This record gives sequence, C-alpha cells and structure tokens, in this order.
Amino acid sequence: MSGPATPDAYFEGMYRDAPDPWRLAERWYERRKYDLTVAALPLPRYRRAFEPACSIGELTRRLAQRCDSVLACDRVGSAVETARHRTRDLAHVEIRRMLLPEQWPEGSFDLIVLSEFLYYLHDTALDRLLELAVRSLEPDGTLVTVHWDHPVAEHLTTGAGIARRVAALPGLALLADHREEDFVLQIHQRTGPEGRRPSSVAAREGLV
Repeated sequence: MSGPATPDAYFEGMYRDAPDPWRLAERWYERRKYDLTVAALPLPRYRRAFEPACSIGELTRRLAQRCDSVLACDRVGSAVETARHRTRDLAHVEIRRMLLPEQWPEGSFDLIVLSEFLYYLHDTALDRLLELAVRSLEPDGTLVTVHWDHPVAEHLTTGAGIARRVAALPGLALLADHREEDFVLQIHQRTGPEGRRPSSVAAREGLV
C-alpha cells in the first residue's frame, strides 16, 4: 500500500480547529526538541536542506539559520500557508504543498530532516520514502530522524521502531543516537565511495 496511512481529513480537521493544533510554537517540549535537533547537526553550515511535513514552519525557521537554501513541504494546504507566512522574511526558504512519497523534489540535498512524520506511513510508503531520502542525500550528507516514542492511535510505529527501520538501510552511518523517554533523535550520514564512513565532528576539526 502506498501513501500515508492517516487520511487527509484527519490533518485537515486538526488544522481547521486550530492554526497550530500541536502547539509547536508554544510548548517547551517542542521548542527544546527543535533546539536539540539543530544542535545535533554535525556541520555548521549546509548547502540545501529538505524538510518534509514541516507543519507551521517552527523547525523550518531554525534550519534556515544553518542552511543556504531550505525546501520544506506539507500535505495540508492551511499548514503550508501558515508556514509560508511565518517564513516570509526568509528569501532562501521555499514552502510547497506535496504528498510524499508520491511527490519528491528533484535534485540532491546535503541535509534531510524527517521530523514527526514517518509513523504516519504504511510500510510500503515508508520504505519508498526512506529509499528516496538516501538516494537524494549527497555523500557525507546528513539525515535526521526525530519522532515521538509513545504509542498513539494514529501512529503505525514509534520513534524506536523508526530507528530500527533506518538502521537496516544501506549507505548510512550512525553519528548520534539521542534517546529520551519521550522521543528518539538520530543523526545519520551518507557513506562515501566504497562505503567510506564520514569523518566525525572532532576529526573534521583535526582533534583526532
């Protein structure tokens, strides 16, 4: 089965009742998690980032501070409009309405951030999306996954379950694995030619 498991009506209803239904801009939990996500990025600067399921653009604004270009998207029209409004002062940020994995942007990225998104996908769609993400990631590029780790009726898996799926993917090397009671944050990097593992942050600085 392809496409998201959760119907569009669920998300449309959530955003119809409130412009920020998960209170992403208000909750300290969310703001702390976003700050940890950005702080875990191994490079100080990225050329081109892709952020699917950007919702209202709260994480998008943080990523924009570290990237020359950010492409973000969401499946819900009202969320896209809100994210566009919230990033209107950032000329290097583009927000699109897209349904993934059926619609996938062209070109390559050195940063892909999958945040609170993958647990909505059926197995087939999840496998396809992860395949596209790895394929679109440049050598030494960074793949971020961060997801809620408690069972939710609308979620098909948890943060720990997603971590297991990503661990099975070829072409990635795990750089950071941050786990709390509430969420799992992982940083993977795309391996280079012949499976060469990317340098660590300390190695890039000549410390080891």
